[in-house]
This record gives sequence, C-alpha cells and structure tokens, in this order.
Amino acid sequence: MKKACDFLVGNMSLLVFLIGVFAVWRPEALTWVGPHIPVLLGIIMFGMGMTLTVDDFKNILRNPKGIFIGVCAQFLIMPAVAFGLVKAFGLPPEIAIGVILVGTCPGGTASNVIAYLAKGDVALSVSMSATSTILAPLVTPILTYLLADAVIDVSVSSMMMSIVKMVLLPVLLGLGVHHFFENFSRKINPFMPMLSAVTVVLTVGGVVSLSAAKLLDVGLMMFAVV
Repeated sequence: MKKACDFLVGNMSLLVFLIGVFAVWRPEALTWVGPHIPVLLGIIMFGMGMTLTVDDFKNILRNPKGIFIGVCAQFLIMPAVAFGLVKAFGLPPEIAIGVILVGTCPGGTASNVIAYLAKGDVALSVSMSATSTILAPLVTPILTYLLADAVIDVSVSSMMMSIVKMVLLPVLLGLGVHHFFENFSRKINPFMPMLSAVTVVLTVGGVVSLSAAKLLDVGLMMFAVV
C-alpha cells in the first residue's frame, strides 16, 4: 500500500496530464465525476483537518505575515500574469475575460490539496483560501473591470457558502476528530495522501470532460496559456 501511495503522489503531475488527455478523448467516461466534485473535495479537506491542531491556526494568527504575503500575491501577481498572457498571445475578448477571471479569483480548495500533498503549511493554505475568498466579492470585480473592462456580478452569499461547505466545515470536523478520536486519526492519516492524489486526478478528469468540446474549439493556444 505504501508503494502505491508513493507512486500516486510522486507521479501526480503525469497522472493529471494523462487523465486530461483521456478526458478530451473520451469525455463520456468521466462526466459522472462532475456532480460529485464538491463532495470529493470536502472529504479531502476533512482528511487535512485530521492532520491539524488548533495550535497550528493559533501560530498563523500570531504571525499573520504569511497570510498577508499570500493574499497580496493572489490579487497582485496572479492578475498581472493573466493580463500579461492575454496581451502576449493576443487572445480574443471572450477568451481574454475568462483568463483574467482565473487570475483575479481567489484560490480554491485544490490549492489546499496541493499544499497538503507537497507537505506544505496546510493551516496557512487554508487560512489564505478563507481570507482571499472573503475579500473576493470586493476585489475580484474591481480587478476584472480594471484589467478586462468588464463588469461581473459576484454572488457574495454563494461564495461564502462555498468556502464554508467545502473548506471551513470539513476542516473543523477533521480538527474535532483529531482532537477527540486521536487513535482513529493516527490510523487513517497514512492513507490520506493517496486519497488526495486520486481525488485531484478525478477532479481534473471530471472538469475537463465537461468542457472537452469547448477545449477542442479553442485550440492549442488556449492550452499554452493555461
């Protein structure tokens, strides 16, 4: 089992690429994943919560410099890169707006999964995701208007419910299990990296399969930009 876990985690980038190619080739094989993506990500966030303690978050709050740097990078570097790619590739307006939106939106649950798999600071990653999502209803529309000259309507309630359901609630439940059922948490934690890797691969496959036709329409340039 450990060998299988190490293989999946160590070769995740290759597996993501292969599942993406397969999803474009045979999208019907993976469209079933789409409706289950929020649940899959929630399960992984629950698993991450079981690796964390309250002290991890207390340490972050005592020294919030990391959150500040991360959020600044999220809303300064990412939009600037997206804008630069739009200009460099001369993308048409309808695609350019989408690329800029990717750059101006907050980090999602997948970023927490990657931090976990890379043995990074998961507590910091979760804190950054929560902070950037709270700021997004104000910052994302402003940045999109400045960079793309487009007005977008952001649903504050939907965005907040998303971060609560897919990040905060599962992590808090995981923290509770780690605190009250430490032996169970210790037994299941070794399997969580493998489960996380499988979830990421399936999620990518599901997302690509749902947009396979559009991805083929935009051509290789869009793949290069992404």
